[in-house]
Amino acid sequence: MTSRSRHRRRPTAVALTAAAGLAATLLSTAPLGGAANAATTGATASNTATVFYYTKTRNWSTYNLHWAPDGGSWTTVPGVAMEAACTDWVKKTVDLGSATGLQATFNNGSGTWDNNGGRNYALGTGSITVRDGVIAHSDPCAGGGTDPSPSPSPTGTTSTVYYSTAVVGWSTVNLHYAPAGGAWTTVPGIGMDAACTGWFKKTVPLGSASTMAATFNNGNGTWDNNNGANYVVPSGTVTVQNGKVTANAADPCAAVVPDTTAPTVPSNVAATATNTSIVLTWDPSTDNKAVTGYQVTRTGGTQGTVVVNTGSTVYSDTGLDANTVYTYTVKAQDAAGNVSAASAAAVATTGTAPPQPANGEMIGTDPRKDPIYFVLTARFNDGDSSNNRGGSQDVKSGNAANDDPMFRGDFKGLVQKLDYVKGLGFSAIWITPVVLNRSDYDYHGYHGWDFYKVDPRLESAGASYQDLINAAHAKGIKIYQDVVYNHSSRWGAKGLFVPAVYGVRDSQWSWYYDEKQTGFEYDGLTIDPKTGKSWYNGDLWSTEQPARSTCVGWGTPTQYKSAEGYTIYNCQWPSPTSGMFPSKYYHQCWIGNWEGEDSRSCWLHEDLADFNTESPEVQNYLIGAYDKYIDMGVDGFRVDTAVHVPRMTWNRRFLPAIQQRVTQDWGPAKAQNFFVFGEVGAFVNDKWNRGSVNHSAQFFTWKERKDYTADDVQAALDQYTYEEQLGTGNQPTSTNAFLNGNAYHTPDHSQFSGMNVIDMRMHMNFGDAHNAYYNGKDSDDSYNDATYNVVYVDSHDFGPNKSSTRYAGGTDAWAENMALMWTFRGIPTLYYGSEIEFQAGKQIDCGPSCPLATTGRAYYGDKIAGTVTASDYSVVSGATGAVATTLQQPLVKQLQRLNQIRRAIPALQTGQYSTDGISGGGMNFKRRYTDTATGVDSFALVAVTDGATYGGIPNGTYKDAVTGDVKTVTNGTLTVAAPGKGNLRVYVLDLGGKNAAPGKIGTDGPYLK
Repeated sequence: MTSRSRHRRRPTAVALTAAAGLAATLLSTAPLGGAANAATTGATASNTATVFYYTKTRNWSTYNLHWAPDGGSWTTVPGVAMEAACTDWVKKTVDLGSATGLQATFNNGSGTWDNNGGRNYALGTGSITVRDGVIAHSDPCAGGGTDPSPSPSPTGTTSTVYYSTAVVGWSTVNLHYAPAGGAWTTVPGIGMDAACTGWFKKTVPLGSASTMAATFNNGNGTWDNNNGANYVVPSGTVTVQNGKVTANAADPCAAVVPDTTAPTVPSNVAATATNTSIVLTWDPSTDNKAVTGYQVTRTGGTQGTVVVNTGSTVYSDTGLDANTVYTYTVKAQDAAGNVSAASAAAVATTGTAPPQPANGEMIGTDPRKDPIYFVLTARFNDGDSSNNRGGSQDVKSGNAANDDPMFRGDFKGLVQKLDYVKGLGFSAIWITPVVLNRSDYDYHGYHGWDFYKVDPRLESAGASYQDLINAAHAKGIKIYQDVVYNHSSRWGAKGLFVPAVYGVRDSQWSWYYDEKQTGFEYDGLTIDPKTGKSWYNGDLWSTEQPARSTCVGWGTPTQYKSAEGYTIYNCQWPSPTSGMFPSKYYHQCWIGNWEGEDSRSCWLHEDLADFNTESPEVQNYLIGAYDKYIDMGVDGFRVDTAVHVPRMTWNRRFLPAIQQRVTQDWGPAKAQNFFVFGEVGAFVNDKWNRGSVNHSAQFFTWKERKDYTADDVQAALDQYTYEEQLGTGNQPTSTNAFLNGNAYHTPDHSQFSGMNVIDMRMHMNFGDAHNAYYNGKDSDDSYNDATYNVVYVDSHDFGPNKSSTRYAGGTDAWAENMALMWTFRGIPTLYYGSEIEFQAGKQIDCGPSCPLATTGRAYYGDKIAGTVTASDYSVVSGATGAVATTLQQPLVKQLQRLNQIRRAIPALQTGQYSTDGISGGGMNFKRRYTDTATGVDSFALVAVTDGATYGGIPNGTYKDAVTGDVKTVTNGTLTVAAPGKGNLRVYVLDLGGKNAAPGKIGTDGPYLK
């Protein structure tokens, strides 16, 4: 191991552990015509790798590849010299022996390294490109390639293909093709050349053919194969744009002058050190086309000079040497590879290194296999009372009288009860936002103040956020982090924009505003030594208007009074219309219509300062922040208030950035299972939210279907108008959730946006399980893939039918709801405590007007006090104290067995469903999942509560997972008697071998019997 190349363990992904480009969508996995070729290439590829490295944005005089085969030794520093390949590329072919991949870093032979931000590059076999931190499988120097047709014509017919990347956002494009009557190129095809902004180009020979079949891919397994039909591309000049082939097309780049203009130099570069981490920020550069990223160069420390690429104007550098001076410069670059001059240097000195757990690694399995347990971290279990904080509303809320501070639960408490969660049978936990919050009542986490800092009121020594992630993963439990892109706290967002001042402090307001403490900075936890308070706000007031204040009419008395009777001055409180929050960072209006365009571009409430998410500065701030948590190994994001950010902005900016970072960190195989699910608050009982497609949950699961202007503000407006005018009847539909008769079919995710959603329609109708079921089915053709829908009865916000109270339908109804959720399509999710009907019927949230103990957000730790050990999912091997009593409750038994059954039957996890041929009404359906690669084939008939007759099914032996009953079908028909409320039957077709029906699973309980 060398000191300079900063080797780290390689993420555990095989062969194609490579970072994808900026693709926001998960397209098909293989081209139609080349499917067999695609399937065999990985298995037969030789154990060599030809590594291509992009030189234009580096401009080094020498390029070395320093590498190690998986499981083998590193080359001697500085590695092996790379050779010229073609314009802007160097290459090196290395022999991997028996290994199927390698780790790699690059350097200039003089101490400057590109080691992928300290992670090294994880590469596979074959031809691989590394361009500005992005990996793809391609040969960028391939010419027209060899003519696969047997007898090329004397005239040398060719096709010049232009492919548009404006929608897919790929930074690498391969053309995989076969002339009519000829053979396919070898997967992934030949590399296309960047032609002009948004277009790639390749001229290929057709021989005697006049057309070819063609597909396109990004080199990392993401394909555009025309929805499985392949493209038919003729000879001549052809464009392929958003699924449309245009023959005899005009050259889309003909009038484009080559871009030789570099972006402006990044300005105001600043570096701030905390322990052994440094956060670097700078103002965005501008460009005649568009800035595509930044190149950060760091000097200092034992690792030498390191170059890192980032898409954000905020870069978090971690794992640095203690007490060391580091110097940073930043360059901007564009799509043409033009690079600005280096910025002025920023210098920071690290401090003493605190004990730090090693970074985790996302688990990366199919999220549909993991039922979710949802907790408000601050209200779940208290593992460390020293970080408990009541805040400014502690007395007013009544919490103080109950000795129940709003920040009570913490990561340590959650770590202590991971076995409780696993013992219930859950393998994923959704936790509320972890970023440092700031408001008068912010325990829930949705008032973010510093998005780059974990709230210290949740952490303890030995129980940091990273410790929680690592501990959960060690038990096979995923962590889904709640994230907020729509808004910050009303006090702004540290590192992006904080108003110069918020209010006037006079004799009246001195009760509210603390005296300023020099050198004291709010962190929610640290006690102000002068006032003895942790909710310090001495930085939020002034006695005169400061020079930086942009608020109009600052300090002028208004006609309004506070609840205490004090005069309210202009700029006393945050407001979007006062000028206090510049439009560069925040929207400047209040919502007037919750189903109108302004709901995406205005403030919801004074506590939720609405980000201008179409602003590059805001986008980069948020992307940089959430990259940090992806790096820590979280398994997915639950997206708060997703509907209040335009779908265009999600599809163009945030979702591609998530996918790019996850792919860079953990490889494309795991990246496709990073689970993003959005809260699209469509609280209606119909399929489309009051007829507005833009405000309906299913709308956010689709990518865009046309190009819009590069201006994000205008593009969002244009998209809103375009889709709203098309209306609900012209929205895309999908069969991804549905069986074809009794057969499973490969889903088409080529138009998937990258965001799944909470099933709001089922949630709204869960006052009765039958209503939830019928309403859920009715919407499923309008989601890209409803099998990924997150399904819950109630949450921290609402009960069914937008009730303000926690669900109180009774134990029988809960058991029935659970039986449906755990067997129907979608991912079952349970709000903490529902397993014992905790706080049933109580108001979920009343702010500081009542004690938390009387609400649906009450503290749960008393119910799970004691010890608990889980030997497996749903299997508790030992428990003492209150938690032992909790684990004996009837719904706990229901959950445990449902999780056992669901976990044992693949059809219930990832299967499509159908109700064809089923008579008897009720909640009855059949599900199937088939995977030819692994040989899995699982077919199940499900009856929840009601009886049914299943017609037209395969003959064979069926075994019920609940009772063990065996039925032999010889005439394609099976009849099930009604199991009763809360009970169900799951008859699994016995296909033998690995697909043998399991028979009875678990032991009878109060409902499943």
